[in-house]
Amino acid sequence: MSKVPNREKPVATVARIATMETLKFIRQVINDTSTPTWMNSVPKEFGEKKAGTLKADEWRTYATVFLPIALVLLWGEGSKHSSKVRHLDHTMSLVQAIILACYRVTTEYRINGLQTHLKVYLTELRELYPDLNPSTNQHMSLHLAEFMKRFGPVHSWWTYPFERLIGLLQKLPTNNKFGKYSISYIQLLSYLTRRARVYSG
Repeated sequence: MSKVPNREKPVATVARIATMETLKFIRQVINDTSTPTWMNSVPKEFGEKKAGTLKADEWRTYATVFLPIALVLLWGEGSKHSSKVRHLDHTMSLVQAIILACYRVTTEYRINGLQTHLKVYLTELRELYPDLNPSTNQHMSLHLAEFMKRFGPVHSWWTYPFERLIGLLQKLPTNNKFGKYSISYIQLLSYLTRRARVYSG
């Protein structure tokens, strides 16, 4: 009876990767990196309570700009943490998938690339971090390619404008009663909707 070869057991867990040292370095990169004025940046206190919750567009900027710069410098070849190159490559699969999904124009080549990077990322996620449970969002991401084939670039059907609109509405003072201000709110809602369309274009 032939022996099953021993596979190398992953020693890295999320706790060993997402260290305070890593977070501090990412924060330093956010503070030291100059970005175009049209790009939504990320709070300089990223990871702290006072930074609040990131909006979806801020997460996109973080994942496609600041995180790659930080991790290449921190984990790339020649760094003191070069043993984490495999984790760097794994993270870059997700970064590539996000970039391909966010193009304003898409092609079959880009859609296939997106699907390939997502499959690599999710497959290696189980190998590198066996203590993680798969999430619903991870499963849903595998349907992105199909949606892009049916509906076109993600930019044409994502919900950023609606998230912005909801954020503006949440800041409005209200006593939860319908009355003389109802028409004003409806008019304001109409105005904000038109504004969201302009900014999303």
